[in-house]
Amino acid sequence: MKSFAITLPDGSKRTFDALVTPQQVAASIGRRLEEAAVAAKLNGKEIDLTRPIDSDAELAIITRDSKEGLEVIRHSTAHLLAQAIKELYPTAQITIGPVIEDGFYYDIDCPKALTPEDLPTIEKKMAEIAGRKLEVKREELERNTAVNLFKSMNEHYKAEIIEGLPSGEVVSAYRQGDFIDLCRGPHVPNTARLGKFKLLSIAGAYWRGDEKNKMLQRIYGTAFASQKELDEHIHRLEEAKRRDHRKLGPELDLFTFLPVAPAMPFYLPKGAWLFNKLVDFMREETQALGFEEVICPQMMSTDLWITSGHMEHYRQNMFLFEEDEGQPMGLKPMNCPGHASLFKTTKRSYRELPVRFSEYTKLHRNERGGVTHGIMRTRAFAQDDGHIFCTEDQILEEALKGIQYTYKVYSAFGFDHVDVKLATRPEQFLGSPELWDKAEKALADSLKAAGKSFEVLPNEGAFYGPKIEFHIKDAIGRSWQCGTIQLDFNLPKRFELEYTDNQNQAKTPVVIHRAILGSVERFMGILIEHHAGHLPIWIAPVQAVLINVTDNQLEYAQSVLQTLKSWGIRCELDSRNEKLGYRIREAQMKKIPLMLVLGEKEKTAQTLSVRKTNGETTNDLTLDGFRAFLEPWLKPGGTNH
Repeated sequence: MKSFAITLPDGSKRTFDALVTPQQVAASIGRRLEEAAVAAKLNGKEIDLTRPIDSDAELAIITRDSKEGLEVIRHSTAHLLAQAIKELYPTAQITIGPVIEDGFYYDIDCPKALTPEDLPTIEKKMAEIAGRKLEVKREELERNTAVNLFKSMNEHYKAEIIEGLPSGEVVSAYRQGDFIDLCRGPHVPNTARLGKFKLLSIAGAYWRGDEKNKMLQRIYGTAFASQKELDEHIHRLEEAKRRDHRKLGPELDLFTFLPVAPAMPFYLPKGAWLFNKLVDFMREETQALGFEEVICPQMMSTDLWITSGHMEHYRQNMFLFEEDEGQPMGLKPMNCPGHASLFKTTKRSYRELPVRFSEYTKLHRNERGGVTHGIMRTRAFAQDDGHIFCTEDQILEEALKGIQYTYKVYSAFGFDHVDVKLATRPEQFLGSPELWDKAEKALADSLKAAGKSFEVLPNEGAFYGPKIEFHIKDAIGRSWQCGTIQLDFNLPKRFELEYTDNQNQAKTPVVIHRAILGSVERFMGILIEHHAGHLPIWIAPVQAVLINVTDNQLEYAQSVLQTLKSWGIRCELDSRNEKLGYRIREAQMKKIPLMLVLGEKEKTAQTLSVRKTNGETTNDLTLDGFRAFLEPWLKPGGTNH
């Protein structure tokens, strides 16, 4: 056959005179690359290492230490899990097993109700199968042939998936030993190429996410290229469990959940204080930026939501009602339509723009029970919401101020690592492609003006406009998307908003949707987990607890308590008839930043002994000395860690 050239990522070429596989190409480059290879990219498309190539092509080898390589390893490990299930429980049926963030899962219909105690047995079987060093081979089957094959194997869920494909479609499957599974691939060429894996948990999941279908058992797992990476991940999971806001919130008397309001938090006094503190902080900061606070009704006519586009694009997430008079109403899932309605109530001149509205009232979204998560994803929440109505030539300045201010706010709460992303036009969108191109360029220009590097997220914008996303990284390396700046040319047109320009001509403004914390509830949860419940003193609901050693110091402790409260310090007195060590340990468990221990020595000298939760102590502080000691921590950004 005629020779052909393979072009590698560095631009170099290798010529071959016969069929060649990516694995052979990797071997021709070097042994280390061949050993690290798990898949390849042929002309930009991921393929198996064993796929023959017979013509000119661009080829990149996917190695196990790359992001794409890790996904291949995890997907292949999901197949390994399914094979282990079939060998342990032959009558079980397997369904789907995708890669997810940090791991994979597989949904199975198993005759045995599996428990976490079964996971080590399944894991052991997986290791035994991997040790057989089975070749993983791709097979392509005509649709009807594939349906009959999986039905003959009692895999009716797989057959149902294939039956949903067009007649005559060719489907791919992967075989390893006696096991075969439906999959697009690619996969590792041999089970010996798999990484280190661990099964993590079991949960329930309806077939195809539909409550009307059978409940399946979902096994979660993870896999990494090396044992070291796996061990580090397991450590992060354990640390995340220790920091879980769903555990810490009730322990610290911040919030709880009750059956009478599913996925809607009830705030206890300390939690209500923290919630209000977050809102008040944002209220004060945004007022300095020229925002004026407004309050719109919780429920408004569906005519409004039709105009805004929510009834078409967001209906399934809304709470909708019929009034006695038959007027359909909807609880607001977002503030922007109300703010647009307010803007329209007054004739506006270009001299008044930008008009900036802010609002902190509750929003309601009909989230499904399976996706709610503590206070991080609820059905009732508040946002530090803001909308800027401006001219096109004001976009850059307003977006730039928003970007700079967002970084300032995150730093105040102890988040110093921020990743920025630009989400562009989705498949379902309002307005014209030309308007979207214009909006996307305006946001990109503002990020460049701010000197911020950013990643583009294709097709992930909101239905009404592109958005800048701010992702903050917490103390254990997890990334959380919080703030957004969204540019919207469509909402003003739908609401027929106008202002008069300097020629007395009617013009349509642009709307910038802006939130920094995002959901106040979600940010609170992230804050709790970032600090493992040890909130910085300036934001802690209780900053100090006074502990008298005996009743002889009670009067002195009460006097100190009143003085500190008069200074605005949030403090409590624990004068219970319990041992000193017990009361100190309990204050530590409640994550109260400071313990002021008052014994006879302190009473006589009119001083304080200050103890941090980490055991560090500062003795013989006068009251004024304690005030000076505390001062640096009372300002936003101050920390006690």
